[in-house]
Amino acid sequence: MSATAFSLKEWIFTTDHKRVGVLYLIGSLAAFLLAGIMAMLMRAELTTVGPTVTTNPNAYNVWLYFHGAAMILGYQIPALTGFFANYYVPLMIGAKDVAFPRVNALSVWLYWMGIVLALLTFVIPDPPDIMWTGYPPYSSEFSPGNTSFYTFVVLLIGFSSIAGGINFITTIIKMRAPGITWNNLNIFIWSILAAFTLQIIFVPVLGVAVTLLSFDKYLGTNFFKAAAGGSSLIYENLFWFYSHPAVYVILLPAVGIIYEIVATFTRNRIFNYKMVVYGGFWGTVLLSGVVWAHHIYVSGMPNWIVILQVFTSLLISVPVGLLMVGLLGTLYKGAIEFRTPMLYASGFLFLFLIGGLTGIPNAMSGIYQQIHGTYWITGHFHYVMALSVTSAIIGGVYYIFPKLTGKMYKESLGKLSFILFIIGVNVTFFPWFIMGINGMPRRYYDYQQFPQFEGLQQLSTAGAVIIALSMLVVLIAWLHGLIAGEKSSDNPWGSKSLEWTHTVSPPPPGNFSEIPKLTADWSPYNYGRKQEEGKKIDEEL
Repeated sequence: MSATAFSLKEWIFTTDHKRVGVLYLIGSLAAFLLAGIMAMLMRAELTTVGPTVTTNPNAYNVWLYFHGAAMILGYQIPALTGFFANYYVPLMIGAKDVAFPRVNALSVWLYWMGIVLALLTFVIPDPPDIMWTGYPPYSSEFSPGNTSFYTFVVLLIGFSSIAGGINFITTIIKMRAPGITWNNLNIFIWSILAAFTLQIIFVPVLGVAVTLLSFDKYLGTNFFKAAAGGSSLIYENLFWFYSHPAVYVILLPAVGIIYEIVATFTRNRIFNYKMVVYGGFWGTVLLSGVVWAHHIYVSGMPNWIVILQVFTSLLISVPVGLLMVGLLGTLYKGAIEFRTPMLYASGFLFLFLIGGLTGIPNAMSGIYQQIHGTYWITGHFHYVMALSVTSAIIGGVYYIFPKLTGKMYKESLGKLSFILFIIGVNVTFFPWFIMGINGMPRRYYDYQQFPQFEGLQQLSTAGAVIIALSMLVVLIAWLHGLIAGEKSSDNPWGSKSLEWTHTVSPPPPGNFSEIPKLTADWSPYNYGRKQEEGKKIDEEL
């Protein structure tokens, strides 16, 4: 057997958490690429009034379906709870691997099965055209598309998430090295623990919802058929009961990555650590299950539920705000070094600020009823999720690149990619707020009745081209670093965290020559003099 074949076999049958993480990274980047292609097709179609790329509205619906599903289920969640969790968690807690390595391998291959199956969307004769939400009655009674295909993809990726959740929660609880206590864990570890707690609680709800959807369409049940006593609103409530917590499944690990980057490049301790952990992360977990209905204010809910959901939707801004306060406090008086990861972390803060501020009106039912179904909603959603989280993911990969490859990327390419990215995303998506507040509906294949928006649509398409260029530069930077990059030291960032200080780059099988034994005063954010200054900062603020 050739060395290449043997190496391929090692990757296919691997149980090493680092290789499993890389497999997640490859899959999530492939999903990101395909979702981006779908986005570019939609932007090309919307550049001018009237048919531009296709005369078939169903083709546009398929692009829309695939873009949403691939971005959330195929790219963001697997990148954060798949790649970053797999690569970082054992290294950060001083473990040689995860608790259940074979379950971990099963998780990544279930995910890959979902990705491959999703790609068949472009092969099968009846691809789903039901959006990523799958709303009945269209999906269960009228859609010519394959609803069971949608259901099976969601279930595969859902089973992958649950397997990962059980594995990592067990790993964090039971496999920490001596000296690592609950109050000196990396912030990223807390973010992963919170995210997987949400996954285990809420993914089964989504699984039930999409399964009942297929039962209605193919087995003749009537869960969501109004004429037979069912209600499509049941599905909407089940779907958003999962999907709003899923926002935090994505957001919390992204915030955790940003904390690691900010602490390292400011040489500063985490500001008010316990506030961030218990108020920020776990406050968000606690409230995440009681805010789903603000997505469906216009669906005929009783007024008392609407009032309650307005209150809870505004209330959850408090723990999320505490997370942002912790980041700003960590930046305060820090010795900030603007390397590429830190630029992307700064971009996250800026983009999330726009997304968060434009989300506050969405929580208030009186305003939401006027902007529901418009570009305002999609603009907000892209800023708070797609753009800010993608900034965290790309910045996180730049940050982990030396540990992952043992080489350095080219800093000039990294900074160029960020400049193009931050310009492109704002040129693309900020016009959506202007169009939305003036009544431009979302999800329209054509907008002949709204010709006044053609100029803004063209501006948005130009921004999308800049985003595509920025992603091309990112790819070039990573490939150049992988092939021709300078050899990295084991800790090029000067971090105090365990994955940088106690093992080589890239880490060997088993991660550590021996399990680290840490002293009582150890902290992943112990930057010497800054530690004492940080205590004064707490008092000042």
